[in-house]
Amino acid sequence: MNDPAAALAPLLGRTLLLAPHPDDEAAGCGILLQRMREPTVAFLTDGAPHLRNFWARHGSRLAYAAMRRREAQAAAALAGVVGARFCDGVVDQELFRSLEHAQRWLDAVVAEVRPQALLVTAFEGGHPDHDAASLLGFLAARRVGAPVWEFPLYHRSTDGALVNQAFRALTGAEVVIQPTPEEWDKKLRMFGEYVSQREVLHHFLAATESFRPLAAYDYTAPPHPGVLNYEAWRWGITGSEVAAAFSAHLGGKAAPMEHA
Repeated sequence: MNDPAAALAPLLGRTLLLAPHPDDEAAGCGILLQRMREPTVAFLTDGAPHLRNFWARHGSRLAYAAMRRREAQAAAALAGVVGARFCDGVVDQELFRSLEHAQRWLDAVVAEVRPQALLVTAFEGGHPDHDAASLLGFLAARRVGAPVWEFPLYHRSTDGALVNQAFRALTGAEVVIQPTPEEWDKKLRMFGEYVSQREVLHHFLAATESFRPLAAYDYTAPPHPGVLNYEAWRWGITGSEVAAAFSAHLGGKAAPMEHA
């Protein structure tokens, strides 16, 4: 589209952004958040996996989760987010195992915030929590009749390469934005608040951000054939396992989902 501001108008008012983890909002939407008039960010997990190697140097998993929440609050404030919400009781990498709990919490947030639009991570097989957030956002938006948009973070290509900040398959409705110098500086400052992620987060810093209306997905199947990114990372989670959880949450429906 020639005019990103006009194309993204549905997202520039009272928008609810679903962030599976603290830092996803900075990586995928750090520019766009600054342009929204009434943004709310809902963090769906605590950002602290059970795997010890993620949190060992912080003393405990709970201490790591608390640190990540503080970082998220500081980063959100930089972007002008006055309403950062946190879903308690959901462990990083395990959102697909807590869909009922997260859906009830999210529906309550939606009822309170009354968003004009929702913004979710793409269903791309990069991380099981990203895919779960896509499903939860789709369902929440459908219940209230709000438009839902998506943004990419990362996925594994067919040749095994890690692809950042690009949709795996294009629909023709993508909108790409570039930051002003001031917006770029603030996005860098948001990244800087995530001290616990300093060793990895810079890999996901992109000079542009991409968005589009949520594509029509079949959430009851893995997002694409072949090895998914989180399978390649050997977390002990398979795409078929996640798809089965999604199917159960949807009541066993197998058809591609329609959205608002």
